[in-house]
Amino acid sequence: MYLSTHNMPSTELTSIFILATLSFFIAIVWAPSLIKFLRAARMGKGIRPASETPIYNQLHAKKAGTPTMGGILIWVTVLILAFVPHWLPGFDDLDFLSRTETWLPLGALVMSALVGIVDDYLNVKGIGAHGGGIRARHRLFIYTVIAAIGSWWFFYKLDWDVFRIPFVGNFELGWWYIPVFIIIIVSTSFSVNEADGLDGLAGGLLLAAYGAFGAIAFAQGKFDLAALCAVIAGGIVAFLWYNIHPARFFLGDTGAMSLGVTLGIVAMLTNYALLLPIICLPFVIESLSVIIQLASKKFRNKKVFKVAPIHHHFEAIGWPEPQIVMRAWMISGVLAVVGLALALMDINLIA
Repeated sequence: MYLSTHNMPSTELTSIFILATLSFFIAIVWAPSLIKFLRAARMGKGIRPASETPIYNQLHAKKAGTPTMGGILIWVTVLILAFVPHWLPGFDDLDFLSRTETWLPLGALVMSALVGIVDDYLNVKGIGAHGGGIRARHRLFIYTVIAAIGSWWFFYKLDWDVFRIPFVGNFELGWWYIPVFIIIIVSTSFSVNEADGLDGLAGGLLLAAYGAFGAIAFAQGKFDLAALCAVIAGGIVAFLWYNIHPARFFLGDTGAMSLGVTLGIVAMLTNYALLLPIICLPFVIESLSVIIQLASKKFRNKKVFKVAPIHHHFEAIGWPEPQIVMRAWMISGVLAVVGLALALMDINLIA
């Protein structure tokens, strides 16, 4: 149901703002210790040799050795705020753990984050194909497995097979809901992973997306889900404090994988997954640029872009890195507002 400003539940809104603020301050306080630990553990990102990727190497050689796994900052902070208020007496207003709204996204966040840590570790140590890390097709398989678990939870545990097309209506998909769910989660996580390539880029785009879907969840009365989005957003802001150019650490797969998978699940929980291509259009463009580049090289033996994803192409043609990131942030912010407005209009129609 649409919540007007006249009957907006102030207690829930206040709790959400408190949680977002706590998330930011908790994360920003322990971020220096995490960075120090990652440096001491020699978790610095390696840059592929110039013989394999000459343009990329030329653009990013100076970043070699910058710690990765920065996504730990976000999801650990989220877990702290998810479980501490739940366990401690007297913090009921800050408790956002609920079976129908936050168990699944939190579980997916942790599962994909742990897989991402393994991938980051293999990448740093040079274990695996192409200089280290889990192969792309294996990552795709892992995304699919996590998405399949999520679809099972929706379909069998939540008894949910309804898919909404904004301004058209709800459709009961039956068991077809499962493959639709998997496709949306896999494509979202893949797109976020591709955007994690410039200082602050993926973090800023994720901040806009989580802000938009958090507002949509709040408008639907899904306050626990909105609180989760707010906590994630607060952690992202703290992460960006240390990730903006020149970055002191990178998001890494432990951040990109977990936040991408969780974003897709949040979109499904609000039933506005079809707004993802609008709210997350920069992510869509990033992944499409990779697909186009690979297809062109395979079938035409030619490149469409100097380097893919497209943010590296802009670097290669002379755009400064901060300029690319700031423009992507602005576009993402505008599109998040557009997507939110469309959702609110549709929610108002339902009411």
